[in-house]
Amino acid sequence: MIKLNKIIFLNLFVLIILLGSKSMADDKRGKIQMTLKDGVVVIETRPDVAPKHVGQIKKLISEGQYDGVVFHRVIEGFMAQTGDVEFGNSSNDKFNLSRAGTGGSSMPDIEAEFSNINHGRGAVSMARAQNPNSANSQFFICFNDCSFLDGQYSVWGQVVEGMEFVDNITRGEPPTDPDKIIKMEIID
Repeated sequence: MIKLNKIIFLNLFVLIILLGSKSMADDKRGKIQMTLKDGVVVIETRPDVAPKHVGQIKKLISEGQYDGVVFHRVIEGFMAQTGDVEFGNSSNDKFNLSRAGTGGSSMPDIEAEFSNINHGRGAVSMARAQNPNSANSQFFICFNDCSFLDGQYSVWGQVVEGMEFVDNITRGEPPTDPDKIIKMEIID
């Protein structure tokens, strides 16, 4: 009986370890590299708090849809917004700077994944319309603390390298000569 209890306990212990490691692997944070005119920005994703948003961003990246997309709304001391793959992609026929910020992708909108993650300097969060479930492809990077946005927008990443290059993005709504994402790729 004691031997059977030990075997059962050992099996349960191994099962708990295996389930725990699977859970940790599912929440593994990946990295995205975004090349700008001045250098490379590395964003660590947060699938632990916004798995649907991270999934959609990664799908769009893998399709090359962010390459050439302009920063159409850049407000000093606040944030730099980009990601309109429909009207904001300077390398396709539908590019229209006056409409950049009004489009999205052909993928469906994403349900809100609001969290208590702080919209601090370098936070990467989804842009959306009035409807909380209207995020699609557009996102913004905070220049400074924007904690007034906490719980109202879905944070899906954090700049971990190259924030100085984000700081150099040309300001304007829209800027006269907007900066763009040269290349965006999944690196980890």
